[in-house]
Amino acid sequence: MRAADGHGATGAPDDEAGGARRAGSVGAIVAAALRDLRSIDGAVYAAVATTPTPTLDTALRRLSRAADHSKLSLGIAAGLAVFPGRPRQAACAGLGAVAVASASANLLAKRLVRRRRPDREAARVTVARQVPMPASASFPSGHTASAVAFAIGAGTVLPGALLPLWSLASAVAYSRVHTGVHYPGDVTAGAALGVASAVTARRLRRCLPRGERC
Repeated sequence: MRAADGHGATGAPDDEAGGARRAGSVGAIVAAALRDLRSIDGAVYAAVATTPTPTLDTALRRLSRAADHSKLSLGIAAGLAVFPGRPRQAACAGLGAVAVASASANLLAKRLVRRRRPDREAARVTVARQVPMPASASFPSGHTASAVAFAIGAGTVLPGALLPLWSLASAVAYSRVHTGVHYPGDVTAGAALGVASAVTARRLRRCLPRGERC
């Protein structure tokens, strides 16, 4: 009967139905995994928010503010640029990576994802560690993306600076969770974006004629 009505001969309707079921199953698994990740993200955020750290609060708040608009990276770059050769090249490479990271995070990723900022009041983040809540979307962390991009961009040219800059970028990333303006997932994505931005900026820089590289 299946061959007679044309369905069993080719199996196309059955294949399509099976494919739809598999696609639906995969979609359901992905959706469930994302829900679980959001739950973990929120739980870690809440744990940080409710853990008393009075000794760290002021320092991390100041660090977070210092990283606004990449002021920290700009200051380090200015210091490196004083010295000719590799330090100056490292400053240029780091700032190029920051430019790519900032544009990618603020002009593209945040506008696509539009994740809401955490509710600091509900999480009971102590006032002593708070910084102004940005108006932009939460995902990804632009501060983290730029700090990581600068660390890798400059550190690739000046290897001796990589570890200190990476440590500083990690501290900036954590400070954004500590001050309550980002979820851990935001800074994780920001770090990944920072790495990708540094790699992209390095490749773009190599495309320039040597005489046009700083």
